[in-house]
Order: sequence, then structure tokens, then C-alpha cells
Amino acid sequence: MVQATALPRNETGIETALGILKQRFGEKFHTGQAIREQHGHTTTWIANQAPDGVVYPQDTAEVSEIVKICAEHKVPVIAFGTGTSLEGHINAPAGGISVDMSEMNKVLKVYAEDLQVVVQPGVTREDLNTHLRDQGLFFPIDPGANASLGGMTATRASGTNAVRYGTMKDNVIALEVVMADGSVIRTASRAKKSSAGYDLTRLMVGSEGTLGLITEITLRLQGIPEAISAARCSFPSVGDACKAAMMAIQYGLPIARIELLDALSVRAINTYSKLALPEEPLLLLEFHGSEAGVDEQTEMFRAIAQEVGGTGYETAANAEERNRLWKARHDAYWAIQTLRPGTQAFATDVCVPISRLAECVQASQQKLAELELLGPIAGHVGDGNFHSALLVDMDDAGERARAETFVGWLNDLAISMEGTCTGEHGIGQGKMPYLERELGAATAYMGAIKRAVDPDNIFNPGKIITV
Repeated sequence: MVQATALPRNETGIETALGILKQRFGEKFHTGQAIREQHGHTTTWIANQAPDGVVYPQDTAEVSEIVKICAEHKVPVIAFGTGTSLEGHINAPAGGISVDMSEMNKVLKVYAEDLQVVVQPGVTREDLNTHLRDQGLFFPIDPGANASLGGMTATRASGTNAVRYGTMKDNVIALEVVMADGSVIRTASRAKKSSAGYDLTRLMVGSEGTLGLITEITLRLQGIPEAISAARCSFPSVGDACKAAMMAIQYGLPIARIELLDALSVRAINTYSKLALPEEPLLLLEFHGSEAGVDEQTEMFRAIAQEVGGTGYETAANAEERNRLWKARHDAYWAIQTLRPGTQAFATDVCVPISRLAECVQASQQKLAELELLGPIAGHVGDGNFHSALLVDMDDAGERARAETFVGWLNDLAISMEGTCTGEHGIGQGKMPYLERELGAATAYMGAIKRAVDPDNIFNPGKIITV
């Protein structure tokens, strides 16, 4: 495992806060080793840094009380959703208290006529869409994992539908947030637009729990489309697949999803999900709209695909067949691990302008071959975002070093192409060294904001920036 930097611990403050929280929250508060380790580790190769205690609040008032206790004794507070983050977001490098939001899992109010919903942070995206289904509405952001909406908001999540529906920053209308002194603020009203003051909603979206604890979220919804159709198409190379995606976007084709799987990823999902797809670079697509509109979109993309050498273009309007394809795509992380049993999959992501996507992906494949690494590539190529899942023997120091070399190289390559070191995984601990390279002096202003709203650095210390 990669050892994450430890921060100084406030032993006296932690011990005092543990005693107060135990007395106040009783069975909602836990200090057992197993549950602490569960809340200090994510699906990453960054070593576990467990909190000293875990508390399960049930409403905003309890979150406020927890923060006030921790603030008084200068004890770190780390929010926990479902633990699916990939860059060490929930580690506790200075110890402290993990605030598990899983019991704050109510859909508070659906405003169907306004296409809005208000939820607590522990509601998962799948639970929300199940709740909305009989009203003809859905929430479109789909990062793959059944993540909590609080965690998705805090990490500015994205996913397969982002090419049409945007990311969390485009779909969060307002927030309720507990600040570092325990006070509770609302960042905006439910109005569709506003020119009233600083945009605190966007400040909190993507702040990774470093500025406050989100306790309520107002989200934008969509109507379930009249028609949905999926399609798949194979290509001679990853570059050709990327070119097809780029042409579709440049032509203004309103694709809902456009996902890339390289040949290795296709081989893995064939085995894992019992499919029989051609083991060549593959695009999976989904089209939303009216019956006529969807038919037009599918035929337009067929022509684009043929122009760059695409073969085996097939569509699927049947819901069962569509769901089987997308489940296979969402299971790709687990499927890829079957390619090399005994290794750990370490997923990293970057995002570049769509015009540089093919170049970036092809360079990545060449670098992986040069370093003798197995790293299948998959991505949300409609917005220039892709992932490489490195399969690393963690007992082989040389292989670990080569993997770290690749990750650093890929981040720097994306930045050099006027892209970003992370399109959707976030900074957390793992990407901190690259943020300043990407944004330069802007990180000093991030630090100034952090110090202003959290002067004692109790919220998720050791993440995003050093203060």
C-alpha cells in the first residue's frame, strides 16, 4: 500500500471528544477497530488511516451538535457516504470522528411540477430513482457505483450520463450545510436562477467535505424519456473509437451516454458478465428522446461510425437488453480484476478537451506498454474523460513504482493538454501533488477560503490542499 502522510494528532482533544460523543450518542457511536477501519479506507491503494470513532446522526441538528463538540476540542471531522471514493477522501490522517450519513436517508420532498427534489445526504442515487419512478421522473447522474447523493455532491460526481445531463455541479440547486462552528446555512433558494451574492452552492459542490458537512440537497430532475435506445459498435483502434465520439459531439448529436471500452476491458466484461462482444475497442451508447428523435440519432451515429471504420453496429431498444449492457459497463471495475487474479485494481482518471482525447488515450496505451503494466482503459469519452485501471501486484515494489510513475505521467500529460488531473474522482489525498501544477496560484486562494470558513482545519484535513 502507498503510505499516506500522517498529520499531527490532538490526542487530548480527541480523547475528550470521544468521551462526550459516547455519552451523548450512545449506541449511535462506535469505536471498534473493524468499524473504524471500514470508515478509513476506500477502493484505492492508499493505506488505511482509520478515524478514532464513528457516529451515525439522523438529522441536521445531530450533525450540528457533533461538529460543535469537535470544534470546541479541535478534533477532525470526516464525512462518510458509502465509501466508494477513489482518492483517499475518507481517510483520517490526523485521527478524529467519521460522521456516517447512512441513516440520514430520507427523500424529504418531491416538487414534481418544478422538476426538483429535496433529499438527505445518505439517500443513494438508485434509491432516489426507485422513489421517483412512478412519477415519471429520474435523477440522471450515474457514476456507476450506488453512491450516496451527499458524497456525489461533495466530490462533484459525474459518470455515464454527463455528456447530456452534466455533472453534479449542473444538477444541485441548493444545499443545507453545517459549518465549522456548528451553525447551519442554506446556500440558495429553489429558484431556477439567481444573481443574489456569491455562489456558495458551487463552492460546496466538489469541496470534498473540507468546508462543511452537507445535510440536505435540492436537486434538479428530468422527465423519463419517451424512448430510450442503446447501441454498440466496435472499432479497429481506440483512436478510431475516440474519433467517432469526437465527431458525434462536434456535430451536436444529443447522445445521453457514450462509453469507451478498450479490447482488454471488453475481454474482461465478456468473461465476468457472460457476454460475447467482439474483443476490439468498443463504444456503448444510449439515446434519449421521442421515438422519431431516437431513431434519427441512432442512424446519424451509424453513419459517423462507418466513416471511421466502425463495425458491428447494433441497437437495442429492449429495456432488459439495455440494462444488461449497462450493468456490464458498471461492473467493469470488478470484471477487470479477473484479468490478473491476485492483483489490486487501482483506477485513475483524467479529462482533456475532446479534440485531444484520441491522442491522450493512445499515448496512455503506449506508456503502459513501455512500463510493462496491465491497465485496461474505459471512459466517459463524450466529455473527454477516461480511466485506466492498473492491475498491480502490491507485493512487487518495482511494479508499484512503475504504476506510480504512470499515474504521475498521465496526470502531467492531461495538464499539458489543457486538461485536468481528475475529471470526476476528485483530489482527496492521491491527487494533491498535481493540483498546484494544474491551477498554479489559484490554489493559494483555495487555501484562503479554507482558512476563512474552517480556521481550525477540522473538516477533512489533509485533503485537496495543504493549509
